[in-house]
Amino acid sequence: MNKNQQEVWRFKNKSREQTQQMAGTSRHDREMAMNAKRQLSECSDPIERLRLQCLTRGSSGIKGLGRTFRVMDDNNNRSLDFKEFMKGLNDYGVLMEKDEATALFQQFDRDGSGTIDFDEFLVTLRPPMSKARKEVVMQAFRKLDKTGDGVITIEDLRGVYNAKYHPKYQNGEWTEDQVFRTFLDSFDSPYDKDGKVTHDEFMNYYSGVSASIDSDVYFILMMKNAWKL
Repeated sequence: MNKNQQEVWRFKNKSREQTQQMAGTSRHDREMAMNAKRQLSECSDPIERLRLQCLTRGSSGIKGLGRTFRVMDDNNNRSLDFKEFMKGLNDYGVLMEKDEATALFQQFDRDGSGTIDFDEFLVTLRPPMSKARKEVVMQAFRKLDKTGDGVITIEDLRGVYNAKYHPKYQNGEWTEDQVFRTFLDSFDSPYDKDGKVTHDEFMNYYSGVSASIDSDVYFILMMKNAWKL
């Protein structure tokens, strides 16, 4: 095999590797959504039921609910009263009786103030992750967030994520920026894509992926392979 052939082989192998990583995440997403639907029929705990309803939408489900609440936070005080809470659930399409929503709201309104902190609410709603899983997710985020401003954008991805290996870039269908934007959108709520991924959104996304993977070792290996950590 001459030098040119070796380069072509490496190029094809890298492209296949990235495609397989994306397909693997999609497969975990589908499995998680099916498991969440199955568990939902047997679950009675209000917090767990809402978590499962979000996970039926895939890894970005919890992050999507967070986006819905954030849009409603008109005065930017990062808190919601019960009326806003109910509207947020309805807008996001979460099916919940008023009595169940009231019980859920009261679990978070510990001081009886009539409002809840939705950042705290979303952190509680995330499927639990071990310390080791959280650390590897943070390593990946820091690698992608080149500017260190706490938000991953297209500019951050340049030089970190190689768009040239993407099949649609290779066949001329997409530009480099389109590949980057599609990549960012995979971490975004399907209802509100803004081309930016915050630390919380990244963590919410991978807490969803994590929910479909039983083994810490496998999850950490997947993250290290995907992000070359």
